[in-house]
Amino acid sequence: MVSSRSVDPAELRAAVQAVSAWLSGDGPQPARPELAAAVRLSLRTLASDVPGRSVEVRVPPFAAVQCVEGPRHTRGTPPNVVETDPRTWLELATGRLTWADAIEAGRVTASGTRADLSHWLPILKI
Repeated sequence: MVSSRSVDPAELRAAVQAVSAWLSGDGPQPARPELAAAVRLSLRTLASDVPGRSVEVRVPPFAAVQCVEGPRHTRGTPPNVVETDPRTWLELATGRLTWADAIEAGRVTASGTRADLSHWLPILKI
């Protein structure tokens, strides 16, 4: 899992800006390290903004964090899981895609009563 230590907002903005053209459909897919940085920093920001351990947010192959207050999960598959691909996560994190649209299109899987992240998205607007 990714560390929940706080993220420098300028570092987050720079990382997401580096992949912004790709997210908008105006550029090539970013290099793996750039994509990983944007995903990891945005997930760490979510975990910092919404502390807790009741929901696990997974963006394979780069990172997973636990967030949202509630019952703590320690073993096995958590009861509240959100999983998506890096592009979808970054579109959600930047407000290019709404939670409802992502769920409806099947781009996000969310299980459990606490797995709705719409209240905390987007993380930043670019």
